[in-house]
Amino acid sequence: MRRALLLMALALAAACRQDMHDQPKYKPIRPSPFFADGRTSRPLVDGTVARGHLELDTARTTGKSGATYVANPLPRSEATVQRGRERYDIYCSPCHDRVGTGGGMIVQRGYKPPPSLHEDRLRAMPLGYFFDVMTNGFGAMADYSAQVPVNDRWAIAAYIRALQLSQHAVLAELPEKVRAEAQRRLAAPAGEKAPE
Repeated sequence: MRRALLLMALALAAACRQDMHDQPKYKPIRPSPFFADGRTSRPLVDGTVARGHLELDTARTTGKSGATYVANPLPRSEATVQRGRERYDIYCSPCHDRVGTGGGMIVQRGYKPPPSLHEDRLRAMPLGYFFDVMTNGFGAMADYSAQVPVNDRWAIAAYIRALQLSQHAVLAELPEKVRAEAQRRLAAPAGEKAPE
């Protein structure tokens, strides 16, 4: 009896394995008689969002609210600007160079130069504009949304503003301590080191 049960169990297991092995398979983009519309690939259910792509704050992820550019949502801090500098040096300086004049290594190798970030037109743009350009590209510049995460794009925009200010700073707008140091350095004769 045991032998018969064992043989029957083995036969059932072998038959089951064979059924699973030979079951019909549906391959993408091939016709299928199973579905009424004849398609194997099924359309996405309305409202489906790919994992990691749920964007509840569209202003933060696009740089715009409607057609208006938005302000930087990141805190104004030295850490934000430092992160922006690191990311700028990696992703932006090959074309824009380290100070944003548009003479990076890629340009020196023959590519079309980007505009200087210090042009009056660009200094007047809100940070959302720079975020939008990094996200979607503009002219010869490709988009960097796949390479640079949202927060890093905002940090780069903050750093761009710091670069712009560094090249067009007004002495009267500097804090008193920094202004005194700058005036002392400016007063030192050319080629001499300002006294400590």
